Parts: sequence; structure tokens; C-alpha cells
Amino acid sequence: MKLIFAGTPAFAATALQAILDAGHGVALVLTQPDRPAGRGMKLAASPVKQLAQQHALPVYQPRSLRDAESQETIRQTGAELMVVVAYGLILPQTVLDMPRRGCINIHASLLPRWRGAAPIQRAILAGDGETGITIMQMDAGLDTGPVLVRRAIAIAGTDTAATLGERLAALGAEMVVDCLARLDQLAPVSQAAEGASYAAKIDKAEAALDWTKPAQELERQVRAYYPSPGATASYQAQTLKVWRAELAGGDESDAPGRIIAADRSGIVVACGSGALRIVELQRPGSRRLAAGEFLQGLVLAPGDRLA
Repeated sequence: MKLIFAGTPAFAATALQAILDAGHGVALVLTQPDRPAGRGMKLAASPVKQLAQQHALPVYQPRSLRDAESQETIRQTGAELMVVVAYGLILPQTVLDMPRRGCINIHASLLPRWRGAAPIQRAILAGDGETGITIMQMDAGLDTGPVLVRRAIAIAGTDTAATLGERLAALGAEMVVDCLARLDQLAPVSQAAEGASYAAKIDKAEAALDWTKPAQELERQVRAYYPSPGATASYQAQTLKVWRAELAGGDESDAPGRIIAADRSGIVVACGSGALRIVELQRPGSRRLAAGEFLQGLVLAPGDRLA
């Protein structure tokens, strides 16, 4: 099948590779413009662009799909179908109507739960026991189109956004290849009205740990924000990145943010209920360290406070 592929992050690149391996022709790859990245803030190509270039596929990086030039570029491909995965630009109705067989989207949740930009992180934050992949026909709404296929997977208690994202990427790649092979046999099913929720984009301000919250919520927060933007805590005007943490026993009378213990096993901090043991963290300008090694450079002791 002659396709257009639209996607940007590594999650989308996994699906593009599977589509190419299955023998489909990709007439055009749409991806976000190159962005500054790294310490030098040099322009970097998206993972999808890098993969497309490896396969000598034509790449187009418009800032919008609403202008006549962008739409004409898409129209001229004559593609039968567009596959969209975490692209990052809104497809206007004119573009949705261009491919003869429409546009399908790989979404990392069990729609209608967690429509929107950050379904993986929101599912972990909410303590959901499962999530999955939905492949749907796209319409003008935000992840509201009819469902073609859905498949669920369990969310492990140790899953981060990174580990869960990798498993979902592999599942989505497998499912889209199967979906393309059976496209004529799949009957679209409208999404249920009940159970819909919105997965808002993650804001960096959310990354700060609020020690008045229960330890269970903070532990999920650390996992949901790994690797980006990374959960944070403050100590004496320093912002510390908290990369790994686990639940720990704590005295309910301890003030939230008070350090209960600090040794090689971790830094135990009192929360609104329970306690959190930080086992890997990072100071500004330094590298990530296990708690024991971290404490050799910055002394934290019981009774100190994190904000």
C-alpha cells in the first residue's frame, strides 16, 4: 500500500520501521521541524527523520498543515492512506480527506480513556492497572475517531514512562502492520461516550514533588516523569532531580519533606502519608548517582528538610 507516514519521536519511528519491513511503500514522511537539543542546543533531527533518511525516504517538515503549499505537497503524493503516530501537528479536515482510504492513528491508550498528548504518563500517574494501543480512523476531534483495533497490556508497578513506552511502541508497530493487512475486514466502532478522559501535555511545573501528598502518588510521579521532564525536589535552593524512588515505611507524625533516614540504601523522606525512599538522584551540573554515592558529595541527615 502506498502510504504517507506522519510522526516524530522514537515511539513513532518503531512503527515506521515495522511498516517498511512489511513492504509498504512510503511516499512521504511528515515530521516536526528540527529542534535545538543537547548541551550545545544544536538543531537535531527527530528519530523519525533520522530513520527516514536511512531509508532514503522523502521527508517534509512543515510548521503547519493549514497552508496551501503543505496541503499541495501531501496531495501530490497520491497516497492511499496516512498513518499518524505522535506527530505533534493538527491535521485539518482538508488533509484528513486527501488519502483515498483516510488517515489512521496509533494512540497509546485504551480510548476513550486518555485522549491527548501524554497518555502514557497520565496512566502511570493515575495508578491505572492497564493501558494499551488503540488504532482508530482519524476525524477532526482530539482522538475521537472510530476504533479499528484495541489491545490491552498490564502496567507493572515498576514501569516508567520509558519502559512502558517501549512496550507500547512495539505493540503499536505489530498492530499497525496487522491492521494494514486486514484493513478491508475491519469494521470501525464508534468510541463510547462514557469513560473519556484527557491526557494533558506534561508541564515542567508538574515535576516538583509535593511532599504533602501521599508517598504512593509521589512514587508514581517519579516513574511517570522518567526520563522527561524528571521529578524534582529542592534542598537549600538547589533543584535535585529524583530519578528512582520506592515506597518506604514512615512515622505518620513526621512533617512532610523531613528526612527520616539517609544512608547507602537511600534517602527516606516523610510524605503526607507514608514515606518515599529516593535511591537515585542528581545535583545541578553533576551526573546521576545512587543515593550512597550522592551522600558522599552532599551530606543529608535525618531532620533536614526537602522542599
